[in-house]
Amino acid sequence: MSGDDNRPTDPNRSDGPSGESAGPHRPSTDRVARAAQRALLRERAAREEPEPSLGVRLGQIGILGWTIVLPTLLGLALGHWLDRYFGTGVFFSAPLLMVGAGVGLWSAWKWMHRQTRRK
Repeated sequence: MSGDDNRPTDPNRSDGPSGESAGPHRPSTDRVARAAQRALLRERAAREEPEPSLGVRLGQIGILGWTIVLPTLLGLALGHWLDRYFGTGVFFSAPLLMVGAGVGLWSAWKWMHRQTRRK
């Protein structure tokens, strides 16, 4: 191929026939410089927004748990009451259990997305 292509040039790639790099230490130096820059950015981000404590994480897990369990149990309780009232076995309990679980999982998903948008 000719060197007149309009392809972007790679600074780590040589145009030489032997495939050697343009400078003896340039590719590794560029890589090290990029890694150092990424490390600096991660360090700055960690200082600006520290990792939440264990207590905060446990609180989030508790909120998610109750967000899922409470609607599930309410659906089961309502279904059980309807089944006893109409004498239908588990005709209402099973579907309302699934509806309650669906509502709880949807609520938990919405809560998690609100938490990530705050960051």
